[in-house]
Amino acid sequence: MLRKLVERELTPEGPRRRKGATRRRRSVTVNLGESPLGWLHAHGHLEDRLFDAGERLRSDYERANLAPSVTMSWSPIRIKTSGATALNPTEQQIAARGRFDGAVAAAGKGLEDILWRVVCACETLPTAEKALDWPARSGKLVLKLALDRVADFYRIR
Repeated sequence: MLRKLVERELTPEGPRRRKGATRRRRSVTVNLGESPLGWLHAHGHLEDRLFDAGERLRSDYERANLAPSVTMSWSPIRIKTSGATALNPTEQQIAARGRFDGAVAAAGKGLEDILWRVVCACETLPTAEKALDWPARSGKLVLKLALDRVADFYRIR
């Protein structure tokens, strides 16, 4: 995983101070290369099973090449098969798309939005909650429900 650490300044907190008094600035170190799902797992908000389900879903999303692209890929396709059962890249992409669609369907109606935004689009929970017009701090519970259903789909124990 890419590790790119930067310092971010937090907004001033606490009661108003007297005129002329300076506020103490607080900052935090943030890893820009860490996904929101990875952050939730690293800080104990997601158990291993749910994290693995999310990573598996993101892997299928990327293998299926579902992310929007700006231009055509001009890289050459090399097909190296190791027997009759090996899938070519197109078949792998189609299989990944089927798994992704099945996992999102297993999450259920209403849960696919938060699942896609946090796991696939790598939006933070507050950003996803705001985009979906949800109350603050409600996204984590809904995301856990969705990831639990995705873990059942992938048969992760």
